[in-house]
Amino acid sequence: MQLVVGRIGRPHGLRGDVSVEVRTDEPDRRFAPGTALATDPASAGPLVVESRRWHSGILLVRFEGVSDRDHAEELRGTMLVIDSADIPPSDDPDEFYDHQLIGLAVVKTDGERVGEVSDVLHHGQDLLVVRRGKAEVYVPFVKALVPVIDLEKGILVVDAPAGLLDPDEIV
Repeated sequence: MQLVVGRIGRPHGLRGDVSVEVRTDEPDRRFAPGTALATDPASAGPLVVESRRWHSGILLVRFEGVSDRDHAEELRGTMLVIDSADIPPSDDPDEFYDHQLIGLAVVKTDGERVGEVSDVLHHGQDLLVVRRGKAEVYVPFVKALVPVIDLEKGILVVDAPAGLLDPDEIV
């Protein structure tokens, strides 16, 4: 599975540097000089990082072979991706990557299956998007509401208060 680690933004300067919208917790590792990154669309890459620097909180990257503003502009909007198999597992038993959660069966504490994790949102608070038939509900990704995640069994247990999984339910 491919995971997005960045999105190329606008060019910076005249020599081919581009701004990168970082979508990884490890930008110094993912964008280290010499690192080859696959792209989406695939026809734009792979791109090899020649150099990188931070400027006013924005990551600026120069890729090998991209030496002018026009070529940099052609890359705008390109997603930079890595293979999920290249990511080592976390040492923290309570830390998960989004791709590990998506697709897990969601069950209540009594074992009743109520849906499947279809996405993970990171907007101030992490939210699990749980598909329930044609509908989706949002579950805050906190230990009190999600006490068990068993990747081997493919399940995520939700201890849901009334109304969380069924918004139309009278509380």
